[in-house]
Amino acid sequence: HTITKNDIFPKGRGFHDIHWHDEIQFTYVSKGSLKVQVEGNEYHLEEGEALFINGGLIHVTTDMSEDGEYVGFMFPEKILGFFAGSRMEQNYVLPYLNNYVLPALLIRKGTEEDEHILSRLTELKEVFGNVGETAFEYEVSVKLVDIWLQIIKNIEGSVRKVSVSYIRRQERMKKMMQFIIDHYMDAITLNEIAEVANVSVEECRRCFRDTIKETPVHFLLSYRVIMGMELLRNTDLAVTDIAFRVGFNDTSHFIQTFKKKTGMTPKDYRNNIF
Repeated sequence: HTITKNDIFPKGRGFHDIHWHDEIQFTYVSKGSLKVQVEGNEYHLEEGEALFINGGLIHVTTDMSEDGEYVGFMFPEKILGFFAGSRMEQNYVLPYLNNYVLPALLIRKGTEEDEHILSRLTELKEVFGNVGETAFEYEVSVKLVDIWLQIIKNIEGSVRKVSVSYIRRQERMKKMMQFIIDHYMDAITLNEIAEVANVSVEECRRCFRDTIKETPVHFLLSYRVIMGMELLRNTDLAVTDIAFRVGFNDTSHFIQTFKKKTGMTPKDYRNNIF
């Protein structure tokens, strides 16, 4: 996916959209600069730099320069092991990717090892620009394995052991966030969100604060705005109709929240898109 502040191609999860997915990801900054938050830790990336994000981790691009653009490469971990049960998978893939052992890795300019990875990511971007050429999928696979080989050489002996409580908190967060994603259009309460993960309201607040630096209510409002943006882009529905469809019972509240998040009104956003 290629992402800017106002667009993503092909369609997917874009700027300011807190999410997670099973696939491993490389975020490569092709223009400008951006800030990415992974599990509450913030990473600042400049043009030509990249961030590795392990699968299943909650992350979001929190800020981007006006001219910013980044490419998200997402792929399943099995592509690195060649086949299930292989020696490569058992010795060099699963030990690093299982149980959040390697959550994120910043890849900067300056060292020969990191420059090698960044060069391969640049090449990978070019390969995806020529989709359809003979065996391009094979070229993608070869470059990804080359990148992974360099990464495990760089971090050998430096991975951390993750506590059971950390893993448990991740699962709780995903349950609560998924409940919000599934019911954002409804009048859900903080108690209902907490009950999904069988935690207290205070623990619910703590999980959100520690993991995404937001309250559950703020995440709910942010997600409603993101869904509103999608309807503004892809339908000709009136702003009032969109407000109610994404869970706001007051149009002015939708407009106010939308402007606070995006810097423009829903009408201005739609006009800028078209």
